Amino acid sequence: MTPKQAWVLGLASSASFMMALDSQIVTTALGTIRRDLSAPIEQLEWTVNAYNLSFAVLLLTGAALGDRFGRRRMFVTGLAVFTLASVGCAVSTDIGTLIVARTAQGVGAAMVLPLSLTLISAIFPPEQRGKAMGLYLGLTGLATFSGPFIGGAIAEGLAWQGIFWLNLPVGVVAVLLTLRRVDESTGPTTRFDLGGVVLVTLGSLGIVWGLVRGNLAGWDSAEVLGSLALGVVLVVAFVFWERHSEAPMLPMRFFRLRAFSTANAANFCVFASLYGTLFFLPQYFQTAQGLGPFEAGLRMMPWTATLMICAPIAGKLADKYSARTFVAAGLLLQTAGMSWIALAAAPGTSYATLLPGLIVSGVGLTSAMPAAQRSVVGAVRPPEIGQASGAFMMLRIFGGVFGVAVTVAVFAGAGAHGSPEEFGDGFTAAMGTVVAFAFAGMLVALGIPGTRPAGTPRAPALSGTDRGGNR
Repeated sequence: MTPKQAWVLGLASSASFMMALDSQIVTTALGTIRRDLSAPIEQLEWTVNAYNLSFAVLLLTGAALGDRFGRRRMFVTGLAVFTLASVGCAVSTDIGTLIVARTAQGVGAAMVLPLSLTLISAIFPPEQRGKAMGLYLGLTGLATFSGPFIGGAIAEGLAWQGIFWLNLPVGVVAVLLTLRRVDESTGPTTRFDLGGVVLVTLGSLGIVWGLVRGNLAGWDSAEVLGSLALGVVLVVAFVFWERHSEAPMLPMRFFRLRAFSTANAANFCVFASLYGTLFFLPQYFQTAQGLGPFEAGLRMMPWTATLMICAPIAGKLADKYSARTFVAAGLLLQTAGMSWIALAAAPGTSYATLLPGLIVSGVGLTSAMPAAQRSVVGAVRPPEIGQASGAFMMLRIFGGVFGVAVTVAVFAGAGAHGSPEEFGDGFTAAMGTVVAFAFAGMLVALGIPGTRPAGTPRAPALSGTDRGGNR
């Protein structure tokens, strides 16, 4: 690894670390925020959903802005927006202000995270990308590993504002080092697809809004059905627009590449299963077993630690072996691990009984993620990596939102929060849904090409200047 590659990998991973840690801590500290700001549960939900909403609907736009105006420039802009929005969260004195600031955090993250993948993929040749992405996910996994522990400590009595103040020094240092150490690059075209941006943003907003509001407003309500229908219509219009655009922000021909389409679909299932698990597992330890937030966070750590440990190993091995093997086998392990949890979990179940399922599930998820990323970006030419990364990030966030929405609906139909026994019934049903997502993803992953698909150009190492300005 060259010094330039090391700087890009380190800065991109640090940005991802900051945002992953922020999300993990906020989720675990919601109880403390609710008490301090006297927020009803409907408004408290929006401290999470506002971030996810703005993040999901602007991901492709963030990638397109980087390709048009400069990837480093937009990466730095996103870091600055996220950092300033974090300060806004820290100084919020009411729930409305906090929701607005969380929305702005999502805007910043939508520029940073797809471009972090783009910067890594552009500077590492194909034979090194799996290892680089594994290291990237490993550092992100450190945030995932420590997030429940830190969030639990905050929820036990520390000031929740510290969650957001942590981002200020990290963000400032990351901005300064990126400007100094990362070269500027652009995408394959300098034209900006305004029509595509408007259609995909509004279409994504409609779909995500419907998924987020479904459990509260009712899946058969005019608001939810109208939002979902409008979103689907606008996404179809986006596809039509992109097929006829001279400079599309997301070329539809990508989806004719089997590696791109199957790996994205499998990764959608990975994140549906992951987020469904992440939403309910801390609640199981607290509601069904009566533990405090801090103790629940500690019990999550063997599951979250696998991302830090296994992702770099899986990413490195994916450079030598088939991505299909790691994605399919990883989702099979997630299916097995969460099946164990679904069958064994009850109010009186010992932690030792649950631990094997947690470890197997975590190893499976972290084996699948870097291999899926490698398959997606490896399917396109180097100048098109930014567009592919934006699509990959957007679809995985859609997967997470969809996974939470569906598992919550299943939980509500089978159980409730009224007693440990009622929660246990709902939790078992929700984990059964998580298993179904993982199993469906495994079946899709079997369609990922075992080797480079015929007709796909092998991406060369970026030793010179490519058409998009990468060096």
